[in-house]
Amino acid sequence: MNSFFKCVLSGTACAALAVMLTACPSPEQKAPTYELPATEDIVMYQVNPRVFAPENSLRAVAEHVGEIADLGCNVVWVMPIYPIGTVKSKNSPYSISDYTAIAPEFGTIDDFKALVDTCHAHGMSLILDWVANHTAWDSKWLNEGHKDWYTQDEKGEIVSPIPDWSDVADLNYDNTDMRAAMREAMLYWINDIGIDGFRCDVADEVPLDFWKGAIDSLRAAAAPRRIVMLAEGNHVENLTVAGFDMNYAWDFMHDLRKVWAGEPATLALKSDSAEYAQLPAGKVKMRFTTNHDESAAVGTPYGIFGGDRGAMAAYVATVFLHGGPLIYGSQEVGYQEPINFFNYVAVDWKAKPEIRAEYTKLIELLKTNSPLMHGAPAGIPDDNVLAFTKGDNEFLVLVNVRDKENTLALPEPWAGKQVTDLMTGKNRELLNAVTLQPYEYLILKR
Repeated sequence: MNSFFKCVLSGTACAALAVMLTACPSPEQKAPTYELPATEDIVMYQVNPRVFAPENSLRAVAEHVGEIADLGCNVVWVMPIYPIGTVKSKNSPYSISDYTAIAPEFGTIDDFKALVDTCHAHGMSLILDWVANHTAWDSKWLNEGHKDWYTQDEKGEIVSPIPDWSDVADLNYDNTDMRAAMREAMLYWINDIGIDGFRCDVADEVPLDFWKGAIDSLRAAAAPRRIVMLAEGNHVENLTVAGFDMNYAWDFMHDLRKVWAGEPATLALKSDSAEYAQLPAGKVKMRFTTNHDESAAVGTPYGIFGGDRGAMAAYVATVFLHGGPLIYGSQEVGYQEPINFFNYVAVDWKAKPEIRAEYTKLIELLKTNSPLMHGAPAGIPDDNVLAFTKGDNEFLVLVNVRDKENTLALPEPWAGKQVTDLMTGKNRELLNAVTLQPYEYLILKR
């Protein structure tokens, strides 16, 4: 930045411009074409701002956008960055006091606009977390006197959605004025800020007819630009009735953990088939081994799946059966400890470069081999090796789901064949069986 800009600009505006100038490609570079990918091509990266910096974290995230793009991600999901309530507070970003503002902890609206622009300059879309089920107890709406916008008990007292969520107040979707205000707040981020859609928190608990009307309005407002809508939920009605593009593969995630705990590997094949049997064409299940909730409540992939090798094997099992892959910011560096997203947690982004490289290679394989990303798997039954083919026997994926050596007898189309190991690029000749080391996986092409 030259001295003129330094003299004219100051404070947050200067900082935001500095981020844009340093993070965006220079005029001499060929900037990627920004376009929202088709739903079935989405590779999502979840940003928890509280693992990037203790303050002004939106600027810190912008500084990492190039690294996120290099992983192969094309959609960035940013967790809530709105002001957090102080009454009954647990410091949760999902306790929102104002739907159209930015919490000072994270930065300013100019910082967020700069982040959106930086993602777009790197060829990635950005979606924002949206919490339509509840607000903080000291929300702007309550301070303005809209008590009737909230669910009340027989005594006329506002209630929480469930007892454990005591820091938030439940919204009343019988109130048409509240619905309109919620829809207008969502439109602000689409029209004025230029985001590319929303990840919608607790989507299963918000009426389908609200989502249908809101999503229709958002798509009409954004046109001809497309947006993507992700539901935190696994009800098929969110996809078929409300108009969401993606929802959560919770059933598969839980079944895969059962496999790692000793259940037959075929359980993952059955779970995958059950999830996709009910999906309309063009809709996708978001597949993940961790996210902010799982890391905080259960643990990281490192702890759940048996170290780095188990975590990587679980990721291959998760996203190569069907696409819709998610990377939660921190897993690409093999972060080991649970992350409580209610507070700042420092992450070493230079840790374990070999893990980052492995995720990058896996995403590259998905994106450059359409059957791996989009094709339906054909399972090969085995208790200890998750085995399936894709693309009419063009690809064979083998994942040892155990922390011990296992051997798999190969079916006729693969026994004795010459193949390429896509992770190494090396050719090999298969015998009648393949022996896999603990948590080893192979992605082979004939």
